[in-house]
Amino acid sequence: MFKLDTVEKSHDEARQGEALILEQSIKDNARKLYIESYGCAMNFSDSEIVASIMTESGFQTTGNYKEADVIFINTCSIRENAEQRVRNRLREFAFAKTQNPGMIVGVLGCMAERLKAKFLEEEKLVDIVVGPDAYRDLPNLISRVDDGSKAVNVLLSREETYADVSPVRLNSNGISAFISIMRGCDNMCSFCVVPFTRGRERSRDPLSIIKEAEDLYAKGYKEVTLLGQNVDSYKWSSEDKTSNVNFAGLLELVALVAPDLRVRFSTSHPKDITDEVLHTIARHDNICKYIHLPVQSGNSRVLELMNRTYDRQWYMERVDSIRRIIPQCAISTDVITGFCTETEEDHLETLSMMDYVKYDFAYMFMYSERPGTLAAKRYKDDVPEEIKKRRLNEIVQKQQQHSHQRLRSQVGKVHKVLIEGFSKKSDLDYCGRNDQNAMVVFPAHSGFKPGDYADVLAEHCTTATLLGKIIR
Repeated sequence: MFKLDTVEKSHDEARQGEALILEQSIKDNARKLYIESYGCAMNFSDSEIVASIMTESGFQTTGNYKEADVIFINTCSIRENAEQRVRNRLREFAFAKTQNPGMIVGVLGCMAERLKAKFLEEEKLVDIVVGPDAYRDLPNLISRVDDGSKAVNVLLSREETYADVSPVRLNSNGISAFISIMRGCDNMCSFCVVPFTRGRERSRDPLSIIKEAEDLYAKGYKEVTLLGQNVDSYKWSSEDKTSNVNFAGLLELVALVAPDLRVRFSTSHPKDITDEVLHTIARHDNICKYIHLPVQSGNSRVLELMNRTYDRQWYMERVDSIRRIIPQCAISTDVITGFCTETEEDHLETLSMMDYVKYDFAYMFMYSERPGTLAAKRYKDDVPEEIKKRRLNEIVQKQQQHSHQRLRSQVGKVHKVLIEGFSKKSDLDYCGRNDQNAMVVFPAHSGFKPGDYADVLAEHCTTATLLGKIIR
């Protein structure tokens, strides 16, 4: 009996060994996929969805585009220079394709949606053009290219949320992850291409969002960022309309997944962010005290031309509410200078808005006319380039002052920091972000590792970083 068991066991081990060899052989022969992402966090999140869909079809991801069988570049159309960067990168991929004639190059995302089939004519070496709502069709499109055709799918959807797709975390540190909670945008800001490239708003089932957060936490992740073009307009209803969840409710549900799972979100819209959301943030210690609240301009007339649907006073009232309900909250923003017809007085009002809020951080840009937008159709881009540049420099200089001022106000305080890894400058130092999203650098301690929380006393700061030490 003993000998029989031993023989049967050896046969089982042999079969298992054969299965492992076969599995390894399949992996070794699998086609390799390389994905490169540009633009907003939503694009990076979408690339993780694409990687999941392609992995299910037998592809392996690689970090080296030269060894890839398929290259996808996930694009942004928000500004002209973003599109130019993509075109320059495609030229680099062209040389790799000469070394590997069977290589497939695909353009995904907003730029693909904006240009559609025209992209195949403009960039002769592109084989696939796919919009943000058509990623499930990628395996089929690749098959068509394998058969000698070019392939395009830029159909927008009113239902697609990829709720059932478990993203493959690309370039992950195993600590922080994105969770997409909604897609598209119903705001028709006159300068923006997003409503045309990502379609109408649709919110994802909250149960699938909670499950994704739970799965991430079970795998050791300590921080999630809820993503949407306008998270405050998140709204989900059950089919029988008996259950409704708004963004404040969703935020609380995610916060309750685990007390040490940190929750961030982006982006908020000034017209939609409510006191209910602010009170939810204040009530939960693990919801970060940080809000990205794009202002774009400090002048009401320009805001109306931008179709932002709020004025200067409304925005200031929302900031006052944030300061009242969450006194320690950090606020960041987006600013566009040189929008159509902007006068020097309008520009000064943007500077005064910055003085009023004192943003912790800002993304600052010169206005860039985008084809197909309402502004391109209705208004003349009439602010001279040199004036745009001068105004942008003034905005940047002011923001640098405010960022440093806000950081200095955090010196001398103890911060709960999620350790992300070693500092870029030294393996002797750790780095991580505090509740207000400020980067903190401090000497590495043998009792802590990446993924741990540490109480750090901020002793001083540079213009962009808090410097301190772990305290017991």
